[in-house]
Amino acid sequence: MSNNAAIVDISQTANKFRSSIVLQAENKYIDVKSILGLFTTLVGGHSYELHVHGPDAEEAQAAMAEVFAKHNLNVTIVE
Repeated sequence: MSNNAAIVDISQTANKFRSSIVLQAENKYIDVKSILGLFTTLVGGHSYELHVHGPDAEEAQAAMAEVFAKHNLNVTIVE
């Protein structure tokens, strides 16, 4: 399965927001706005945690939850 579409979609969505959006996969932290970071991290079967902090965090959390769900990626948004 190719994650390319998911990676581009996630990154583009993240870049619409000013908030910092960081994906935690096991013990790695990745800036979701970085396509390269996502390529090396977003492999199937993991569960991820998303940390969102900033002025538009609420909208960012909602949009990111939607895009992860759309690509069937298991993510928990950490408040």
